[in-house]
Amino acid sequence: MPVDDAKPALPVEMGQRRAAQPHAKRWAISPLTLRILAVNMIALVLLGIGALFLDRYQQELISSEFEALDVQAGLIAGAIGEGATAVDENGDAQLEPSQARALVRRMAVPVRSRVQLFGDDGAAIIDSSLVALPGGEITVVPLPDLDRSNIGGPLGKLYDWVFNALPRRDSFPPYHPRLVRNAYQDALGAVAMRGDSGAAAYLAQDGHLVFAVSVPVQRFRIVQGALILSRTSQDVDDALRRVRSEIVLLFIGALAVTILLSFYLAGTIARPIRRLADAAEHVRLGRGPTRIPDFGHRHDEIGELSLALRAMTDALWQRLEAIESFAADVAHEIKNPLTSLRSAVETAARIQDPEQQRRLMAVIQDDVRRLDRLISDIASASRLDAALARAAPAPTDLGRLLEALVEVHKATDDETGPKLLFEPSPGPAIVVPGIEDRLVQVFRNLIANAISFSPPGGTIRLSLMRRGDRVLVGVEDDGPGIPEGKAEAIFERFYSERPQSEQFGIHSGLGLSISRQIVEAHGGTIRAENRQGPDGAVIGARFIVILPAQGEAR
Repeated sequence: MPVDDAKPALPVEMGQRRAAQPHAKRWAISPLTLRILAVNMIALVLLGIGALFLDRYQQELISSEFEALDVQAGLIAGAIGEGATAVDENGDAQLEPSQARALVRRMAVPVRSRVQLFGDDGAAIIDSSLVALPGGEITVVPLPDLDRSNIGGPLGKLYDWVFNALPRRDSFPPYHPRLVRNAYQDALGAVAMRGDSGAAAYLAQDGHLVFAVSVPVQRFRIVQGALILSRTSQDVDDALRRVRSEIVLLFIGALAVTILLSFYLAGTIARPIRRLADAAEHVRLGRGPTRIPDFGHRHDEIGELSLALRAMTDALWQRLEAIESFAADVAHEIKNPLTSLRSAVETAARIQDPEQQRRLMAVIQDDVRRLDRLISDIASASRLDAALARAAPAPTDLGRLLEALVEVHKATDDETGPKLLFEPSPGPAIVVPGIEDRLVQVFRNLIANAISFSPPGGTIRLSLMRRGDRVLVGVEDDGPGIPEGKAEAIFERFYSERPQSEQFGIHSGLGLSISRQIVEAHGGTIRAENRQGPDGAVIGARFIVILPAQGEAR
């Protein structure tokens, strides 16, 4: 059996753990910070990656390189055609290999290019990568250029590895630095031997491009041979490397600034939200009143959130205090009739006199009726907030409502009771936004209160008027008025000062308190004051209800 008794506690404990679980995890770095950092970095990273390709800039450099090679090849071919050709007896022009070699040696150095010259039969005359000497051929191996980039060491190797692997170079055919013995063995040489110019780009094994152009060597428009001028893309790659290194440096600087600003921005958002969440968690756990951090000085959404949470928390604690106070008042008010009832029951059990027993039974019945009314009014008051929150305000014609209350009073009133008078004000109907049933409850409470204090044959007057954006409803009686200094106390719960002629226990003391609660929920106010005659004497009480007119509700 104890096992069965313990089972119902399990879902509660599991629910408590699930409720606490979302707040138990704390991150070293806020996820919101990571999201802000990622969002700020994505655009910058994409821009940096896109800028590193520099396709258009590279194409312009390559076009300029080809144009320069074409001009240089034309100048060299023209110089060879004019200065290295001889005319025989028949008037035919022919290249002089010795003179052509000398010109090529002199002109290949300043242009820093490989020059290949072929005769009219396509045979190779000279290749500037080889120096022809009487004893044989010496291969010229040029020394590597000094590193003119801004990136060196491991970063330079990383740069070469990354940009040599770019997919743009897959479209170039491989370059084979072999010795060409005949112009017709090379595509560009064959083009030049036909009298046309050609150009092509190749990919060398070291990752550089090789640009090559071919032009015919002509004398009197007769093709005397072919010239191929080629050069590596070292200058182009150096220029790209310098630009890319500057972009990388700028990217690193911008990335550092972006990261710092992202952490600053995240800090101005994530840290206040975490503080607000911790304070809300403290309130949820019920560890006493907690002040929500005030960020109202920020004048942004976080500040508005903190102000809203502070107002909500204050309202929550006020509501909790009101509930505690209400519970204490209810316990006190119920204890009085219960004490009287218990005393009467205990006394009735000990006495034998029928007359005294009859009197005690009357007391018991009065106490039971008082308890019944008190519990009913308490239940109505406790459900009032929820009822007001669920109901939707609608336009309510106060003149029609008050006329209906007067007709009901006339139909149920006896001849000795006070008369209820209401004279509608001329003009258009006076309409307020509200919950009609609750407004009826307010005016019925005020009328019932006026009836209980009015003398026999007295008059209760209802008034209705509009002043600007407000509507005023008055309820006046001819009773003894409100005791001095009690104009506010009469609206407190369980206020018990009643007329001496009234039977004890008929009223619970919650009517005026409920009326004020309903009126304030409609954005209005209610107050009480005494009516005075010409001589200053109190001639009755007046209750004034002020409500916002239609279109003016707040």
